[in-house]
Amino acid sequence: MRRFFLTLFLLAAFVVLGLGAAGLWWVNQPLKLPAPNVDLSVEPGTTPRGIAQAVADAGVDVPPQLLYLWFRFSGQDRQMRAGSYELERGITPRTLLSVLVRGEEATRSLVLVEGWNFRQVRAALAKAEQLKPDTVGQTDEEVMTRLGRPGLHPEGRFFPDTYTYSKGSTDFALLQRAMRAMDKKLEAAWAARTADLPLKTPDEALILASIVEKETGKAQDRSEIAAVFINRLRIGMPLQTDPTVIYGMGTRFEGNLRKKDLQTDSPWNTYLRNGLPPTPIAMPGKAALLAAVQPAQSKSLYFVSRGDGTSQFSSSLDEHNRAVNRYQRGADPNQRSGQ
Repeated sequence: MRRFFLTLFLLAAFVVLGLGAAGLWWVNQPLKLPAPNVDLSVEPGTTPRGIAQAVADAGVDVPPQLLYLWFRFSGQDRQMRAGSYELERGITPRTLLSVLVRGEEATRSLVLVEGWNFRQVRAALAKAEQLKPDTVGQTDEEVMTRLGRPGLHPEGRFFPDTYTYSKGSTDFALLQRAMRAMDKKLEAAWAARTADLPLKTPDEALILASIVEKETGKAQDRSEIAAVFINRLRIGMPLQTDPTVIYGMGTRFEGNLRKKDLQTDSPWNTYLRNGLPPTPIAMPGKAALLAAVQPAQSKSLYFVSRGDGTSQFSSSLDEHNRAVNRYQRGADPNQRSGQ
């Protein structure tokens, strides 16, 4: 009888060991997916059993009960997180559990480029992969109202950066993040401003920064370009900057700024109107924001492109005209030579 129970015990032990070995082998084997990538959505409040079923429902060839038992056996079944996941070929039950516990959601990224206007931002949002178009069909004014800024012009209010988002996120949520980021960057820049600037508010700094962003060809010239505009504001001289005129033309601009365009009035025509335009004309980056509030110590009032991205700066009109003759000789007479 004793030998019988010993034999029975050994058989049971072998069975347990066999099952354990089989289980260890199984959790490290790649799951069979119906495609190279499979989307898995786990809603908040889904139970571990429900998650296992969701995996199977997504097309993964796995018994949901077996997957659920693995979740329970791991002791991490209550640590799995809701979210939007992307399962790739080669994923195993073990790595699947790790992904769910860590909440490693499938992400995409979108770059909002320094110098873009809001029209370009919305076009990029509309094309962004796996980003829900929550604002499509809404006017700019309606979008700003949703963002809690009714009546505020959207231009320049969003910080240019690379934004990572989960699959299924909305374009509205991304705009919220970009707006908050600009709020913080502008606040920090304004707090670090040089004394005695001819700028009364952070909004004026934002407007100037957007002009500096559009006028800068090389980073090394940014603070000097800002100084030119600051100096002009101090003496009441028109800013006379082409990018503001182009912005005011909107979709009418076809790539060539002509003399008649400079003579056509608009709120953004800084050839015909003194001071800053009424709104920013683009999204300035951090460097442009800082340049606007910390311009170079300079007496320059003019600058002209050298043709290599850099600018030649001048403190008098005669000096500027000589620079124009030197660097713009042979240029199209209808094309502006610079400031």
